[in-house]
Amino acid sequence: MIPLRQAADHTRTVRTPDGAELRVHLRGPADAPVTVALAHDWALTSDIWRPILAPLVADPDRPVRVVRFDQRGHGGSTLGTRPFSAAVLGDDLLRVLADCAPHGPVVLGGHSMGGRAVMALAAARPAFVGARVAGVLLAATAAGRLDPADPGLPPLRRAAGALRRAAARGLARAPGAVDRLRALLPPHSGAYRAAVRRAAFGSRADPVLVRECAELLHSTPTRVAVGFYEPLVRHDLSGRLGALRAVPVRILAGGRDRLVPLRHTRALARALPQAAVAVLPDCGHMLPLEAPEAVGAHLAALVEEAATAA
Repeated sequence: MIPLRQAADHTRTVRTPDGAELRVHLRGPADAPVTVALAHDWALTSDIWRPILAPLVADPDRPVRVVRFDQRGHGGSTLGTRPFSAAVLGDDLLRVLADCAPHGPVVLGGHSMGGRAVMALAAARPAFVGARVAGVLLAATAAGRLDPADPGLPPLRRAAGALRRAAARGLARAPGAVDRLRALLPPHSGAYRAAVRRAAFGSRADPVLVRECAELLHSTPTRVAVGFYEPLVRHDLSGRLGALRAVPVRILAGGRDRLVPLRHTRALARALPQAAVAVLPDCGHMLPLEAPEAVGAHLAALVEEAATAA
């Protein structure tokens, strides 16, 4: 098991036109032939990528620069003034790349909401993808709607989804009050950890990583978590992924993922028929934490392909 808290990377701030300040962590030489840029999941931070960093940069014969950042409103990044949307996530990723990796091939890695950021960038900037992106890892993510009230689902699941969306809208009206209520159920409590484990992890999750994930989730303000919920469940990028069909893509999924079930993985694979797909049967949603060796190996393979092609 590799804990999230390791030696600090070099950190910098990237500012966006609407005033958001994005905290970026950098590791590896600035002149490395390939840069890996990593975008994290909803309500978490870039710390979820830490377990894969050391092996990714360990080979001195294959120098790699790794760029990972806290998405706006998460971790050490501020929110800015733009409305919550998938498009803003893609724009932020592009700005981080322009500031921290302005030249050379890049491999993009996105976990869940981070995968949406990668796909939003590809949809909005296909020329950039064609010119700069040498590989993409999409982990535990979906291009289509995650709306649990989708008409194609059974009636009980649609009803449950409608209730969750109504609850999210209600929470959005009084986020400060909700944050005070959340403080009554701290992340170190057994009930909170059990809920996180059931929702986000597979059957063999390390309790230490469950605890640290619970702490990250608890630290995300309600306004941010609720604000990004609607774009994640309602927005559909599946018809706008043409730029990624010319790029090596690897799709990873957890066989026990309750947040992005395998039907979404299959739909993403249909949208990107050239992609390599791997399912980790015992894992849930938190693949960078549950299976850092597998995630790191797939990223390393993409880096190797990018370096060979450069």
